[in-house]
This record gives sequence, C-alpha cells and structure tokens, in this order.
Amino acid sequence: MKHHLEKHYVNRIGWLRAAVLGANDGLLSTTSIVIGVAAASSDRHSIVLTALAGTIAGAMSMAAGEYVSVSSQADTENADLEREKKELEEMPEFELQELAKIYVKRGVSKQTALQVAIELSEHNALEAHAKDELGINEITTAKPFQASISSFFSFLAGASLPLIISVIAPVSNMVYWQYSFSIIFLMILGAISAKTGGASIWKAMIRICFWGTIAMGITALIGHLFGVNVN
Repeated sequence: MKHHLEKHYVNRIGWLRAAVLGANDGLLSTTSIVIGVAAASSDRHSIVLTALAGTIAGAMSMAAGEYVSVSSQADTENADLEREKKELEEMPEFELQELAKIYVKRGVSKQTALQVAIELSEHNALEAHAKDELGINEITTAKPFQASISSFFSFLAGASLPLIISVIAPVSNMVYWQYSFSIIFLMILGAISAKTGGASIWKAMIRICFWGTIAMGITALIGHLFGVNVN
C-alpha cells in the first residue's frame, strides 16, 4: 500500500506572508512614488534618485518593522509560555482539568478527554497546553529574524523593477511604462503567492491589480495636480 502524503500549505505561512508582503510593497510603493514624481517632473535624474531612495529606505524600513512586529509577537508567546509553566508547577491538577475541558468542547467524551489530557501531560505538559490552550505550535511560532530577512530581500526584489524602468524608459511616457510593467508583475506576484499558498490564482490577481491601480492612480493624480518642481 502506498503511503498517502498530504500536502499542506499552512506551514509556509510565516515566510510566505513576509515574502509576498515585501515584494508587493517594494513594487507598489516604489512605483507609486516614481509615478508621482514623474507626473510632476520631466527630469530623469530626479526620477531615478527617487526610485533609488525609495528602494533603500523602504527595504530597511520593511525589515526593521517586520522584525519589531514579529519580535513583539514572540515576546507575548514567551510570556504566555512562562506563565503556563508556572501554573503547571503550582496547580497541575487544575491545569489537567482545564486541558480535559478543551477536548470535551471539541466533542470528546469526558472520560476520554481526561485520559488524553493525562497521557499528553505525562509526555509534555507544557507542549500540550501551548498547542491546545494557547494555540502556539512549531508552525505558527514567531520567527523575527526569518521574517525580517525575507521582507528585506523581497522588498528589494519588488522595488528593482520600477528602479530599472526609471533608468531605461522614456521620460515623456514614464508614468505609462511604470504602470504597465508594475501591473504585469503584480499579476505575476499575485499568481505566484496564490499558487504557493494553495489559494485562488484569479482572485489574488484581480485583488492586487485593483488596489495597485488605485494606489498608483492617486499618486499620479497628486503629482499632476500639484506639479511639484523637484529639481
């Protein structure tokens, strides 16, 4: 009999979230900034400098923000685990009954739930409470450094497109070049992220194109209306 290997996507959620968010943000935010400046100025030097500054600042900000955010989550998880560990030492019987009640709520009989709670507690009480009471496991555990690195390099990857376009595209049609290529790559990113996460590809593509168009359209409108001279 062949072994049935189930394919799950939830174990990818940590790095996938950071990578997709970073790439989308790098592409969309940098393109929006460049479009806003290009709509107000015909100076290539200013446009390229804006794209470069947006790329560097955005990547650093994304990495730092992701690290701080995920670190806060990790601190909260560790604090909960320490509290749970102390409660297991001080009142193990109460914690055992609490664990059994969780299984009862899931549809297990009281007798079976208590037996499961006893066996899991004998194996690793803290692990059992972490998973079933706190919802913390090896898949959802916060990994600040991994999230930070993923965000940094994915932002750079996404921002590299508008940076390259700002160098090679005709200045007179810069806004249209930036928008066209960004929409194409946003669709590709949406499809890749949906495929990797096992979600609907078309839904992801439509969603990211819709909001991407709005973001770039607003910045272009602002640049055009104000006509800021950035020379």
